[in-house]
Amino acid sequence: MTDAFALLNEPRRPWFDAEELKARFLPLSAGTHPDKTHGASADEKRAASSKYAELNAAFNTLKEPRDRLRHLYELEAGEKPKDIQRIPPGTMDLFVEVGQTCRDADAFLQKKSGHDSPMLKLQWMQDGFDWLDRLQSLQGRVNTMRDQLSAELREMNGIWDAAPPSGSPGRRAALPLERLEQIYRSMSYIARWTEQIQERLVQLSL
Repeated sequence: MTDAFALLNEPRRPWFDAEELKARFLPLSAGTHPDKTHGASADEKRAASSKYAELNAAFNTLKEPRDRLRHLYELEAGEKPKDIQRIPPGTMDLFVEVGQTCRDADAFLQKKSGHDSPMLKLQWMQDGFDWLDRLQSLQGRVNTMRDQLSAELREMNGIWDAAPPSGSPGRRAALPLERLEQIYRSMSYIARWTEQIQERLVQLSL
């Protein structure tokens, strides 16, 4: 497996600041960008293009919390996360609420689309505003959970920094991989919920 951390000269850590990571990535990849290889030979262009694609893929992996955590877990544990469909601890209430709210919003949107009466349109508009508020409030709770998990990941950086070097016999035992896997699953659900909520917000805004 390609180590995205090593490829970008970054330490293995659960948390990164996305803007700081981008600021370090840009000069690292600048020399391999296609715009910089106009005068190179065909072989040099192919090599530079391949290197740029590799660096870009590594950057995209590390900048997204869900992808970064999965990648870090696989590097440290030597296996893929298990039971990724299992609801992580502390997320059941939101899991149920997001699912029910999205179903109710879909039912409202379907009912709204079948009426053209001016009076009903006014009522649907007011109800639509209520639905926007409800979904935005729900997204706020999802964001709060994401921010809490991000803060926990940031604190975990110290554990990774203090762990024995990669390849050392005691490294795996020194790392909270079970908790890392739980947070990865939670972040996966958070990303999915955000997509579902945003989809309904767009439809309600039309």
